[in-house]
Amino acid sequence: MPKIEVYSTAVCPYCVAAKNLLKAKGLAWEEVRVDTDPAQRDTMLRRSGGRRTVPQIFVNDQHVGGYDDLVAADRSGKLAQLLEAA
Repeated sequence: MPKIEVYSTAVCPYCVAAKNLLKAKGLAWEEVRVDTDPAQRDTMLRRSGGRRTVPQIFVNDQHVGGYDDLVAADRSGKLAQLLEAA
């Protein structure tokens, strides 16, 4: 089973869209809320190379990026490759 982490906030429509895309693919993920835990925001910044926007998505510890990056990875087949690597 692939390890998927989604750094998000409560009021982020792109976070909802990313989680809906993952759900439609039958995937499970761990949601990490950066609005309720400032330490997690620092972790997200470090892991994503300084990206401040949410969502920030990781598959098997590989940084995919935000929602647009997730959609692009899905369309290009990169997401499938990351999921198969699990």
